[in-house]
Amino acid sequence: MERARGFLKKIIKIFKKPEMRILPGQLAFFLVLTIIPLAALLGALASRLAIPTKALEDIVSGVLPGGVIDLILEVVSPKAVNFNIAIFFISAFILASNGPHSMIITSNEIYKIESKNILKRRMKAIAMTLVIAGLMLVLFLIPICGDYIFEIIKHNVYNPKLIDSLYIMYQLIKYPVLIIIFYYNIKLLYVIAPDEPINSNTTTSGTIFTTIGWIISTEIFSFYIGTFTSYDKFYGSISNIIILLLWIYMLSYIFVFGMIINAGNEQLQSK
Repeated sequence: MERARGFLKKIIKIFKKPEMRILPGQLAFFLVLTIIPLAALLGALASRLAIPTKALEDIVSGVLPGGVIDLILEVVSPKAVNFNIAIFFISAFILASNGPHSMIITSNEIYKIESKNILKRRMKAIAMTLVIAGLMLVLFLIPICGDYIFEIIKHNVYNPKLIDSLYIMYQLIKYPVLIIIFYYNIKLLYVIAPDEPINSNTTTSGTIFTTIGWIISTEIFSFYIGTFTSYDKFYGSISNIIILLLWIYMLSYIFVFGMIINAGNEQLQSK
């Protein structure tokens, strides 16, 4: 009982920190600039790999809340890649690095670290953007590739029981594997974001909190949007943008909260 009371006091103390009133909004703004170019890049890659639009729609519908799905599908639809599109993606990727750059500034503020020169920060932000792009790619392609592999097996292996057993096993391990990949990518972002080295062990609790928080909050938000709200009645054609902003802000708030937990663990370990 005493430990639960102490934990609750710690959570309330984190909520009262001035960082929680400022940094999530700043981070959310730049993450919105990040997610659209990366989604468009994914659509271009899907075009090169000849992945059907329906497969992309099914995956997007499975991991994003309603409202966000419609907006993302507009940019994630496969597109032919030409020189002009390639130039756009290069510039969009540089623009997308503003999201990770904001993570670096946020972590420096929370850890009370003096920011290093802007060139090093920008290079690290681009590296972090690659991590996020890789994460998005894995989250989308693993289910797609897995389903296509089983379609190939079905047409070439004449053992229905074996196929059914393998498919059940695949369905059982698919999402745990995705969550593990998700966890380690978030942990990597937490570790490399500050401009000074930190102990990766101190980021474990914050990473667990963020991973679980993002999954649960997205499900709750999706249910809330689909059941209780009618943003289109108030905002009309921009309702999907409003939903995207709310969702990204919620994820940013959880991310900053997890980072503050990690910073607290770092301070305790350094004493």
